[in-house]
Amino acid sequence: MVAAISAYLGLFFAAFLAATIFPAQSETALVVLQLTGDYPVAALVAVASIGNILGSVVNWLLGRGIARFRTKRWFPVSAKSLQVAESWYGRYGKWSLLASWLPVVGDPITVAAGILRVPLATFLVLVSVAKVGRYAALALATSPWT
Repeated sequence: MVAAISAYLGLFFAAFLAATIFPAQSETALVVLQLTGDYPVAALVAVASIGNILGSVVNWLLGRGIARFRTKRWFPVSAKSLQVAESWYGRYGKWSLLASWLPVVGDPITVAAGILRVPLATFLVLVSVAKVGRYAALALATSPWT
């Protein structure tokens, strides 16, 4: 029981950190736990998705609260990454949040959404579709074909 809780918590925090501006990766944790066969795949996808979505909400909040500091050296997203994210947003609007699962550009898109004042409800729906879809596709791709 304790091992299962630890595994789920580890996956949650890996997914949470992976969605924030900190460099982390959660896909490996999901796949390793899935391949043990000790955990229901749906539970793993749910835990990873919730952690990743909440990490993206942190980015959105950062964008909302510290946009005025975006030219400062310590700003957590590089000017170039933010410019690319804002370009995506300018081209695709709120639908660019469906790309929030992508490496490199996904996290800046979620920060840009905060800066650009995307409503939280819209943000949550689109980011949830992207994040759950990514983890579900990964779980399906790494499932044993029996």
